[in-house]
Amino acid sequence: MNSTLEQLKSKFDKAIIAAFGQDLANTDPMVVPASNPKFGDYQCNVAMSLAKKLKNKPRAIATQIIEKLDITDICKPPEIAGPGFINITLKPEYIEVHLRQIIKDERLNISPTKNPQRVVIDFSSPNIAKEMHVGHLRSTIIGDSLARVLEFQGHDVLRLNHVGDWGTQFGMLITYLREAFPEALKTADVLDIGDLVAFYRQAKKRFDEDEDFKEKSREEVVNLQAGAEDSRYAWQLLCNQSRREFQVIYDLLDIELNERGESFYNSMLPGVVEELNKLSLLEENNGAQCVFLEGFTNKEGERLPLIVQKSDGGYNYATTDLAALCHRIEKEGAKRLIYVTDAGQANHFAQVWQVAKRAGWIPENVDVVHVSFGLVLGEDGKKLKTRSGETVRLKDLLDEAINRSRNDLEKRLKEENRSESDEFIQKASEVVGLSAVKYADLSQNRNSNYVFSFDKMLALNGNTAPYLLYAYVRVKGIARKGEIEFEKLREDGKIVLKDEQELVLGKHLLLLSEVLDIVAVELLPNRLCEYLYELSGKFNQFFENCPVLTSEEPLRTSRLLLCDLTARTLKLGLSLLGISVLERM
Repeated sequence: MNSTLEQLKSKFDKAIIAAFGQDLANTDPMVVPASNPKFGDYQCNVAMSLAKKLKNKPRAIATQIIEKLDITDICKPPEIAGPGFINITLKPEYIEVHLRQIIKDERLNISPTKNPQRVVIDFSSPNIAKEMHVGHLRSTIIGDSLARVLEFQGHDVLRLNHVGDWGTQFGMLITYLREAFPEALKTADVLDIGDLVAFYRQAKKRFDEDEDFKEKSREEVVNLQAGAEDSRYAWQLLCNQSRREFQVIYDLLDIELNERGESFYNSMLPGVVEELNKLSLLEENNGAQCVFLEGFTNKEGERLPLIVQKSDGGYNYATTDLAALCHRIEKEGAKRLIYVTDAGQANHFAQVWQVAKRAGWIPENVDVVHVSFGLVLGEDGKKLKTRSGETVRLKDLLDEAINRSRNDLEKRLKEENRSESDEFIQKASEVVGLSAVKYADLSQNRNSNYVFSFDKMLALNGNTAPYLLYAYVRVKGIARKGEIEFEKLREDGKIVLKDEQELVLGKHLLLLSEVLDIVAVELLPNRLCEYLYELSGKFNQFFENCPVLTSEEPLRTSRLLLCDLTARTLKLGLSLLGISVLERM
């Protein structure tokens, strides 16, 4: 089913052509959800934009459009307001018909896209031999949510984990371990990941301070790139150990990824430089091969270079990203490339993409997007750190969320004099704790920094995961209390909207398809969070004002179906955020 918004746009398209001719065939009808319920459900703002072209007053143009508009099956008679806004209010009968269609469909009557694309999403991307920390949280869950939405819409999504598994850091670490703990380069898992991180820091310190060590590290990189057996074996051990640690986090967060680290593109790097040279884009600068950029200058106003081959013949992140971009377009057939990284990498991507476009590597029909995000802050307003000033390990943060959730649940059980199994308590604690962390992040506009607060994100009230989960649990409680089998009700039951609260809830239930379209375009998961939060609020108002189990038929069945549809919408919406639901809390 096309969304209500799509249907209205199509009907306004036809009305504009009927009123003013084929010259206006491609005019955006500018139909949008109403900014205020008192103006109806949707409004068309096209009349103002056409005034100059048609040399007429907007209200007169709006009148002509309405005269040619056929929306009697959807709306009450449209009204003209202000200088020429066309306000549209849906008919209750239209809402009822479409709610009945949604009830019977597993996908809630949301059709797959008519234009599926091959989409590559690059997200998470931790570094080998380092632990995932709170800085990886946003990329991981934002990327996963966007992948889920696009997959649900029918796009062919490749989820790529571009891990840092190559380069100078490995020469540095292997060189240090040869001296300090050679067994770690021969035997799997003789060090835990925390020890490996400590050795990495010590290696970095030596690299920065000891020229002899720095030279040995660079030689080790050359050996690694040349395929030296002992170097490759040591590198593989380090990679495998880190992967297992990463997977613990991914399993906990229910994240699926295909690893394709920097090393995957290593053999392609000479070809990148060769091709740029053939295209006469390269210039030598202090022994390095560079592409000088347009629009990027230093303090003296001189153009900045993007280095693609260092003076020692080595390559860098920019070279790898150029190779990865070409591979994703040429070999993977991607029509949309989405990179989910912090805002600090915006200039890097802008520079890499400028070079790729000048080289002709990004066709016009390929969209390349940087999905940037802000910082996670502590409650002091500064970058989230441990008390000792260290970056917070992601595993520690998630464990604490689960533990706090468990403490809250056990306290509530005691207050309610409820007895639950350990299995129930552990499962509920994990779902609520992890959902709270995910939702607290995703509900923010990703472009902004946000303050991380366990107390706020675990609250049962407000725009939190527990609040949404509780709305779902409420419906399941109704089913248990009334011994309701919703599957049977869906077969023949009808929704009839009489009460204002029923109507408000029913209208909102129709909007999910439109919201997902917005998320897919703007790549802002918080739009879906806002929708689900408003849905929970509208449902709670409906439930408090409209008796369900005690109502007489056919009202009872109608209201039960509204409850069921709310729960199914919440479950679907939350699943697209990577959040599971609970039958009880």
